[in-house]
Amino acid sequence: MKKLFFLLFLLTAISGISQEISTGSIDSLVEKTIASFRVPGIAVGVVKDGKIIHAKGYGFRSLKNRQPVTPNTQFGIASNSKAFTAAALGILVEQGKIKWEDHVRDYIPEFKLYDPYVTEHFTIKDLLTHRSGMGLGAGDLMFFPDSSDFTLKDIIYNLRFLTQESEFRTKYDYDNNLYIIAGEVIARVSGISWDEFVEKNIFKPLGMGTTAGSYERLSSYQDVIDGHAPVNGEVQVIPRNTLRVGHAAGGIYSNINDLSKWLICLMNKGASTEGKKILSEETLQEMWTPQTILPVYNPGVYNVHFNSYGLGFFLSDVLGKLQVTHTGGLEGMVTQITMLPELKLGIIVLTNQQEGYAFYTITNTIKDSYLGSKKIDWLQRLVKARKDELEEATKITDSVEAEIKKATIASTNDWKSFIGTYRDPWMGEVMILEKNGQPWLQMKRSPKLTGRMYPYKGTTMVVRWIDRSMDADAFVNFGLDEEGKGKSIRMKAISPLTDFSYDFHDLKFERVEKTK
Repeated sequence: MKKLFFLLFLLTAISGISQEISTGSIDSLVEKTIASFRVPGIAVGVVKDGKIIHAKGYGFRSLKNRQPVTPNTQFGIASNSKAFTAAALGILVEQGKIKWEDHVRDYIPEFKLYDPYVTEHFTIKDLLTHRSGMGLGAGDLMFFPDSSDFTLKDIIYNLRFLTQESEFRTKYDYDNNLYIIAGEVIARVSGISWDEFVEKNIFKPLGMGTTAGSYERLSSYQDVIDGHAPVNGEVQVIPRNTLRVGHAAGGIYSNINDLSKWLICLMNKGASTEGKKILSEETLQEMWTPQTILPVYNPGVYNVHFNSYGLGFFLSDVLGKLQVTHTGGLEGMVTQITMLPELKLGIIVLTNQQEGYAFYTITNTIKDSYLGSKKIDWLQRLVKARKDELEEATKITDSVEAEIKKATIASTNDWKSFIGTYRDPWMGEVMILEKNGQPWLQMKRSPKLTGRMYPYKGTTMVVRWIDRSMDADAFVNFGLDEEGKGKSIRMKAISPLTDFSYDFHDLKFERVEKTK
């Protein structure tokens, strides 16, 4: 008997047979994660072998009302919406209405990018693969933070001003605006909005009864989270980003129970639990085939050999198993969906605080239990990683603060010579003005991007945004004309932790009006 037990133990150790994590262990993990990362509320779902084995809410929907999170609580899933957009295009391919290699201009004639060659050769598949040649998050300020007045028509037009930073189809740089264009392709081909299309062709057939394409389309607001972020050191409710345009890139609101049905469908060859076919296997294969290669700098604890982006999903190998995953983030909320199709395992983590290490802690711990991998204390590891990141960022921001306190602008470069209106081709006008004797910056088309300016070094100033939840204060560098007056503006985020969607570095403001 002892020999048999030892043999079974040895086989288990060699083969990595998984030990399913218990509900109690998940509960304990999430509660510790909430406390460690100061996340008011989290919802966790686990799907295994076509069934929901864990669906639970933890903490509070909002610090305002302190109502509990449930498996039906609605979260903005942000960029996890992208997979639905890819699937919707796949459905149109299945219907014979489009082809993946069709050119975008066949459906949106006014579509135009900076490079004429790229414009003419840009395909529907290219919209989904983050390989356009534009830089990371290029043009995101047209919808982020949520205060701008840019319309879909504006976004389509302004793409032509976003310069190529790499050769077409040679390099990965995450892009949101092209998913917005993908949503418009769906609308023009189907004759209904992107929201209506995914609701009709995906949500309804799967029984995702309370999921909506955007916040405004929710049937009820009784069980919806508020977004939260640290403001002056205290986590608090912040204004909601409803993503007025860009639903195809990140607008969906959903919950654990509904999203579990989506994962079951994806891992069941595109069929619902009732056997109703939603997606063909060909579409799924296309979505889960590497399209854009990402570098692997370090195999890490999961011995990763490849990393890539498919259509709406990141693809990699973890301990020899395919991993299909994506994250999503809007102001005050971040989410993660992960699947290991060979294990028929799906993990969903939804949070209402912009703290990504929280969902990584939970996902990795659950995932490890099924992989049978070496036990790692992800909570301890990621709490330390976050602490190190914050300390490094604080050093930078503190050094800038110290310079501000001792900085003065010489009389020949007095800040009043910078007052005026400057214009960027796609972002529009920014005003440098005087309020109560102090310099201020105000973006005309994005009211949240308003803040007081402070002298820094030479002709560089620092802008501190009124909305302190954004963590996106920026350097504002003025170019001078021959008279020593402000001629141009270039900007750059100060903190390395600033979200890449604050793409200040892509702005090229030139003076259009001088104040006498």
